[in-house]
Amino acid sequence: MNKKHLLLSLFLTILVRFSFAQTPSSGQVLSLQEALKFATGNNIAVKQAHLDEQGAGYRIKEAKGSGLPQINGVGQLSMYPSIPTQLLPGEIIGEPGTFVPVQFGTKYTANGGLELSQLIFSKSYFVGLEAAATTRDLYRLRTQMSQEDVLYNVSSAYLQALQTKEQFNTIEANYNRLVQLEKILTLQYKNDFAKKVDVNRITVSKTNLENQRQALAAAYEQQKNALKFFMGMPMDQNLEIANETTLTDTVLPLTSNTEEILAQRTDYQALQTQRKLYGLNVENIKGRAYANLAGFGQYVYQAQRQEFNFLDTSKPWFNTFVLGLRLNVPIFDGFQRKNQIRQAQLDVQKTELDLQNLSLSTQMGVDNALKQISASQLAIQNQERNVKLAQEVYTTTNSLYKEGLSPLTDLLEAEVALRESQTNLNNERLKYKIAQLDYIRARGEIKNLIQ
Repeated sequence: MNKKHLLLSLFLTILVRFSFAQTPSSGQVLSLQEALKFATGNNIAVKQAHLDEQGAGYRIKEAKGSGLPQINGVGQLSMYPSIPTQLLPGEIIGEPGTFVPVQFGTKYTANGGLELSQLIFSKSYFVGLEAAATTRDLYRLRTQMSQEDVLYNVSSAYLQALQTKEQFNTIEANYNRLVQLEKILTLQYKNDFAKKVDVNRITVSKTNLENQRQALAAAYEQQKNALKFFMGMPMDQNLEIANETTLTDTVLPLTSNTEEILAQRTDYQALQTQRKLYGLNVENIKGRAYANLAGFGQYVYQAQRQEFNFLDTSKPWFNTFVLGLRLNVPIFDGFQRKNQIRQAQLDVQKTELDLQNLSLSTQMGVDNALKQISASQLAIQNQERNVKLAQEVYTTTNSLYKEGLSPLTDLLEAEVALRESQTNLNNERLKYKIAQLDYIRARGEIKNLIQ
């Protein structure tokens, strides 16, 4: 072995022992579980859903309140610049066959008191109470749906960022190898042990990897920002993801029963609740055709004056106390109620179609996820073998190059083939994890990620 190859062998030995560089940024390290738990307590959409759920509770109390006693203060002040005139029969003054104009009342009239009413029977009121309770269930389910969306988005963003991080580490390691090799060949070229074209080849390959490295570093930061957004974390807070690859230990069945899956999906339960709510709306509109019965009472003080002196305590006020029942019987409303019922029934039918559509999309999602999982498992096995073979080719070519039995172009081609096989394996692993995530979501089990 000549001096040139001895020198090259020494530098390549140092190159093999060169450690991988760190990822482009550092900060608080969060596992996927920690990111999910943080998101469920800080995501804005989840917070809004909780507020909507609280609002539903207040609407229930509001609906119940319409059936409780209603007390109102009433008051009225009237002034008659021209006192009303009525005609009385002339017989009262001995002039039969004539009418006598007489003014009744005073220029100023005031009254004030309390009015009490109590609903006794209303068909639509009792239907409304049931609808209010159903609305509470609907908003509870919508809160769960919001949480599940956040869990999916955070998991997906986390896995994509993790894949980019691993890809960056692969490129970074290859880049560092080429940097060292460029130094070796440059030194050899200065000592007439290498050709200029070999140095240029290394420089071109290094520049290409540097561009990929910078693009991956930028993509990694962007994906971490997306992760922060879904988590509800401030953008200026430093964040680093853990080097984890396990999503969940999910047992994948050979067959899937769509009905069983739908039964545990929150969005399906929400649509069923929505359908029930629309059905109650139909009953509520129909209930308006029934008679309403309410009791009422009034306690009023009244005074009449020729002059505006109602604050004069020497002048009398007269009180009146009234109790009674008020019956309201709808007879004809110009077919308004009939058309309102038909509109409400259309909402029920549209929800039925939404349920059918969700059933189809669920079956499609489960089947597609299972097929992708199966395909990715096979692809990962193939790519792992491919990486192993590419590594063997690179190791052999590297040894041959150090012994002067293989040109630099073969070594560079072997390095590119190894890098591509590692990239393909990384991509297939991401596809597998995303397919797992889609499968878990399609089965309505994504909430198990934080349990």
